[in-house]
Amino acid sequence: MIRDAVVDDVPALVDLENRCFETDRLSARSFRRFLAKGKAMVLVDEDDDHLLNGYALVLFHPNTALARLYSLAVDPDLRGRGIARALLTQAESRTLDRDATRMRLEVHQDNAAAQSLYHQLGYRAFAIHPDYYEDHASAVRMEKRLAPHLAQDLNRVPYYAQTLNFTCGPACLIMAMKTLQPGLTVNRQLELQLWREATTIFMTAGHGGCGALGLALAAWRRGFGVDVAMSDETEMFISSVRSEDKKDVIRMVEEGFLEEAAETDIAMRGEPMDANELCEHIRRGHIPIVLISAYRLSGDKEPHWVVLSAFDEHFIYINDPFPEPEKNRFDTDCIGIPITRAELTRMMRFGSRKHFASVVIHPLRKGKL
Repeated sequence: MIRDAVVDDVPALVDLENRCFETDRLSARSFRRFLAKGKAMVLVDEDDDHLLNGYALVLFHPNTALARLYSLAVDPDLRGRGIARALLTQAESRTLDRDATRMRLEVHQDNAAAQSLYHQLGYRAFAIHPDYYEDHASAVRMEKRLAPHLAQDLNRVPYYAQTLNFTCGPACLIMAMKTLQPGLTVNRQLELQLWREATTIFMTAGHGGCGALGLALAAWRRGFGVDVAMSDETEMFISSVRSEDKKDVIRMVEEGFLEEAAETDIAMRGEPMDANELCEHIRRGHIPIVLISAYRLSGDKEPHWVVLSAFDEHFIYINDPFPEPEKNRFDTDCIGIPITRAELTRMMRFGSRKHFASVVIHPLRKGKL
């Protein structure tokens, strides 16, 4: 019988863990933490004598439709009886019930039996992570779409990871421009050049952040068509700065952006774009870049730019330019993240004043290269 694990199962789970794995073992404390948090699911296979034959542990990415099979273990004396397959099948079904549509996992490079099972159940390898385990072996990263009828064209927008904490906007702009101009050479030099053009000079305690107008002008100078929807950028940026001198600099930069934008054909408006309108832009081949509250995605209380890459009847898919390997979040985790339209609408409001900003990049204007 497969059921949800409870705290009383922890000693048996630890015993099972120690018999199944020689390294990278989960502790009793870890199992208790997973059982206590709502972003994890632990299923166990129990026999008629109430002994645990195996378990499956799934983690859920906050506010997205991604799930991760963190661990799958079966008593070594009971392998080959379909227990792992049954646990994983049940875990997938329960994951889909929680509105997560993609399951990812890591498996030891030498674990041929596990890799074979995952392949049989529809998982595909999409990356290798070197030196992942305690024995320094690599992990094969695999993924399965639990609802295969959903959006398939998730690689249309080529991924570019920001190389600095403050260049999410330029990284998103690079992804948009590379999609519309495949021959574009992208590198860190371009990332920094775009940041220099789009920065507001000061933001919080670090380097300047990039606003909608700065990014829009950087794209327009390179021949792309641009639509912008934004609230008062100046107020949003100065709210994080204490120095009056720095506030004056931000105001001057924003005034310069506004004056320059007035001399272009950039379409600007003060009302937000809703999810349906953004999807229509994607359908027409445009690339929307939107400012979100990173708190709902990663827990960081900062504004953050992401790219909308695709959509279907259930989700909008985003590329997040900020991987965090130290938090076990790699580039491949940041591509095509599925988010419901309602959740994206909540994300696209930042701060107590509900600031918003969207920059939609169109194909190159005629006569521009």
